Amino acid sequence: MKKAILGALLSISIVLAACGQEAKGTAEETNAEPAVAETENTEPEDAETENAEEADAAEANAGTDVTETANEGETAEKELTIYIVRHGKTFFNTTGQVQGFCDSPLTDTGIEQAEKVGKGLKDIPFTTAYCGELGRQSKTAELILAQNDNEVPSLVKNVGFNEWNYGGYEGGSNAAMWDPIFEKYGYTFDEEWTYYGEVYEILGDRGVADAIAANDELQAAESYDEILARAEGAMNQLVEESLAAGGGNVLVVSSGSQIPTILEMYVPDDYNGESIGNCSVTILKYKDGTYTLESIGDSSYLED
Repeated sequence: MKKAILGALLSISIVLAACGQEAKGTAEETNAEPAVAETENTEPEDAETENAEEADAAEANAGTDVTETANEGETAEKELTIYIVRHGKTFFNTTGQVQGFCDSPLTDTGIEQAEKVGKGLKDIPFTTAYCGELGRQSKTAELILAQNDNEVPSLVKNVGFNEWNYGGYEGGSNAAMWDPIFEKYGYTFDEEWTYYGEVYEILGDRGVADAIAANDELQAAESYDEILARAEGAMNQLVEESLAAGGGNVLVVSSGSQIPTILEMYVPDDYNGESIGNCSVTILKYKDGTYTLESIGDSSYLED
């Protein structure tokens, strides 16, 4: 009987031990599965993050490239065609008087000249328009713009486009100012400016201006450096504002000595003392900081 009982108890112990071991193994497996699942789930999240970052970077780079390309294209398209017109004939031009910073009105001929130039340029859409502060310049510009078939810009006045300041010679006779200079180099001055080209070839723009300033008893005439500073300031304003407005065509009305100074500054190899007649048209091109000369003193607009 004892042996039977002991055998039964031993069998029960073995069964219980086996069940406990199975339960332990099951619990371990159960606890291990979430860890595996968690590891497996981590990899897709990292991949998604990396893919998202790469997509954002690609999009940002694409946006930058588009912006840079657009800016480059916009800059490349901006260039200027500058129509520089000398004012129409004035009273002092008729009487042979020195006319720099002093002023005199346009004659009937001068008004007619400005209107003819305006008609010749009527199809040109001007982005901006400039002139000096002298009445003969602003009147000429207004007459030109009045003939234009396009929407015209406001006229901007800048002292940099004024004629040279001849100091004590202002309002006096041309001969009083020019005779000493011409005679010094063996030439005779006349109102037709017959030998001006020869004198200009000897002295150049700077030499002419500085000779006038040196001879002026009042010492009020501008030096060439002062003239250059005015002209440079005016042209810098013109370029900056005209490019900001989109580029295109620009009208400038200036005077017979200041226009050559502008040419000497920006296209010195192309200007050789050519005459700049009343209401003649000189055309400069500007692009990427460089000026080129298209025409000098063109008076064809005045032909009937």
